Amino acid sequence: MKALVLAGGSGTRLRPITHTSAKQLVPVANKPVLFYGLEAIAAAGIREIGMVVGDTHAEIEAAVGDGSAFGLQVTYLRQEAPLGLAHAVLIARDYLGADDFVMYLGDNFIVGGINGIVERFTRDRPSAQIMLTRVGDPRQFGVAELDAAGRVIGLEEKPREPKSDLALVGVYLFTPEVHEAVAELKPSWRGELEITDAIQWLIEQGRPVESSVISGYWKDTGNVTDMLEVNRLVLESMEARTDGAVDGVSELIGRVVVEPGAVVERSRIVGPAIIGAGARVLDSYVGPFTSIAAGCTISGSEIEYSIVLPRSSIAGVSRIESSLIGHDVEVTPAPNTPRAHRLVLGDHSKVQISS
Repeated sequence: MKALVLAGGSGTRLRPITHTSAKQLVPVANKPVLFYGLEAIAAAGIREIGMVVGDTHAEIEAAVGDGSAFGLQVTYLRQEAPLGLAHAVLIARDYLGADDFVMYLGDNFIVGGINGIVERFTRDRPSAQIMLTRVGDPRQFGVAELDAAGRVIGLEEKPREPKSDLALVGVYLFTPEVHEAVAELKPSWRGELEITDAIQWLIEQGRPVESSVISGYWKDTGNVTDMLEVNRLVLESMEARTDGAVDGVSELIGRVVVEPGAVVERSRIVGPAIIGAGARVLDSYVGPFTSIAAGCTISGSEIEYSIVLPRSSIAGVSRIESSLIGHDVEVTPAPNTPRAHRLVLGDHSKVQISS
């Protein structure tokens, strides 16, 4: 079995971060979300990966390399434009050959990995195996309709009127029969080749399509709210560790990770939290569910339930929470007079100001 990992896409819901960075490389607990998926694939015993990349291919390739760090062999497949999940299968046709494969969306996060579903697929070998989870607003997802016996009888991508609350999780398993289905597809109303349409074709042709409703945790980390929630979940599973330098007047409370080269002075850190390699936390408070990446400086400030990307600095700011702060950002207080806000904001930014 091979894996097809989708690491293209523009990440519009994470702008302005994704104007300059691939959405799959935004870190969760100081590790890119893509890496969690690669580790799950390797843990399931899969070694060969075709990675579909787009405009951010150089950054993805620099981060993942040849895959040997994960025990994988990675082949990069260029997608000129994000034309749908089934289009990714189409351009990977030669690479996949006659092999079964798991398709894994690179910005998805699944607790517990994929070992169980891979073992089930290998044993039963249906034409397609999908994972489902119940969601509050199914209009944002591919949605499955099941019959009374729990069999999949219909699929629809982002329906205006969903027939169920069962959303497709971003992991699919296929035999080579799916290539026959993809070859029959026409673009949807969104202008994309939909993987849901390919699976629907298999159902209509009488091919076996199996599903399982997962009770564990799954998130599509496509927006800031979900990214912060996944960060919270991962931090909760960490064990406390201090590999950096913490002075005698600082307090580390609960599960706090201080990575090598980090310095904590005259500060209070309440876990779960992680302070990245070479970061400096001075005269500050870092609250629960916060990830401070490598090379950052936090001085005279308070921050909680947030993610700070590498090399950013926060100085003299009384309180930050529920925030995602990008690479090489500087956050400082505004001048006291005149009373005004001075902003330099990228396209599609969202700002909340207390005035």
